[in-house]
Amino acid sequence: MRWLTVRVPGQPGRDILLEKPGPPAMDSGAAEQVRELISKGASGFTLGFTTKDCRKTYETLVAKGVEFTQGPVEQPYGTDVGLRDPFGNHIRIVQLRA
Repeated sequence: MRWLTVRVPGQPGRDILLEKPGPPAMDSGAAEQVRELISKGASGFTLGFTTKDCRKTYETLVAKGVEFTQGPVEQPYGTDVGLRDPFGNHIRIVQLRA
């Protein structure tokens, strides 16, 4: 079983657990099916982060090789971008409007 826990420094209790589906939680065949469905966006789950400068964050991550599903877009609530992790989970990064 493999997982990664991400924590914001100085923010106890705000953890994000990223887990790759597989044994021992499920057999290898079921895990492959789950990974395939998630990579197609079947979970509908979105993880969201906020930033003070969405365009700068986007440019920094693009320079590091991150592939986005949507570039910076102005929304009524602010500016946001979209991407997927290597397993297909949806991630949004937003700069909230003041």
